[in-house]
Amino acid sequence: MTTGHVFIGTSLDGFIARKNDDIAWLADYPTLGEDHGFNAHMARVDGVVMGRGTYEVIKHMRPWYYSKPVVVLSTSLTQADIPEEIADKVEVMKATPEEAMRTLGERGWKAAYVDGGSVIQSFLRAGLIEDLVISRIPVLIGEGISLFGPLDADLMLEHVDTKAFPSGLVQSLYRVKR
Repeated sequence: MTTGHVFIGTSLDGFIARKNDDIAWLADYPTLGEDHGFNAHMARVDGVVMGRGTYEVIKHMRPWYYSKPVVVLSTSLTQADIPEEIADKVEVMKATPEEAMRTLGERGWKAAYVDGGSVIQSFLRAGLIEDLVISRIPVLIGEGISLFGPLDADLMLEHVDTKAFPSGLVQSLYRVKR
C-alpha cells in the first residue's frame, strides 16, 4: 500500500492555521532563503493527498503550487468544482483514507504527501502515516486549527532528527512506531 508522509509547519503553540484558515503568519515568515527540505520531500513522493479545507486555502494560488498530482478528499466537492486551469492537476476523490491509499497504490503511487489537519489526523488514526516532518515557526498565534486531534490510542513516535535554522525555525522528523 502507498505510504503517507507529512511535511507541515506549525506555530510554536501547535496551530497550522488561524480559525479562519489564515496562514499568513506561516507564508510571510522570513526564512532567510533557507532550504527546509520541501523540494527533497516532494521528490520522494508521487503526489499529494489533502482535504477540502486545505484545498480551499490554496486553490487560487497561481502559478499552481504543485508539479505532482493532487488528490482532494472530499464528500462535498466534485470534479466540476475544480477550476478549469488546474482540472488536469487536481482530482476530487470521495474515499476513506484506506480507500484512497489503496486506489493510489493501484495507480502505482509508492508514497503520498499527506497534507491538511483533518486529513493528517484521519490518516494517523488509520495507521497510514510513516513519518512526519514538523517545522515549528517561532510565533504564537494564540488559537487556531490544531495539527493533532483525538486518537483511539496513544501513537508512539520515534524522534529521528531535529534541525534548528538561523531564521529560528526548528524542524523535527519523527517516524511512527508500528
